[in-house]
Amino acid sequence: MDAQLIADVYLYPTESGGKKLAMYGIFSCPCFLQKDTKSLGYDCRILVGEKPFAPGERRRAGFVFSYPDAIDIIRSAGKFYLWEGRFFREATVVSEPTSK
Repeated sequence: MDAQLIADVYLYPTESGGKKLAMYGIFSCPCFLQKDTKSLGYDCRILVGEKPFAPGERRRAGFVFSYPDAIDIIRSAGKFYLWEGRFFREATVVSEPTSK
């Protein structure tokens, strides 16, 4: 799976409402342009890779979106929030991938 967008991701620490366990591989969740689940959300996949991505860490990661128009919307917003029962991470758009 090739990334459609690259972003710097911050996983909130567990004690600040973040996840308890690290993420691996490809992780799916909805994302929102603001911390409000009543607003429009977009299904995304985070290309985490095989190295554990633990709460409290920051990492550059690739994203793939189910809805093609989401890419331009997210890119224009510049920042987005990821949800899994609560907001547990945020991401700042860096660029499009170098190879499409």
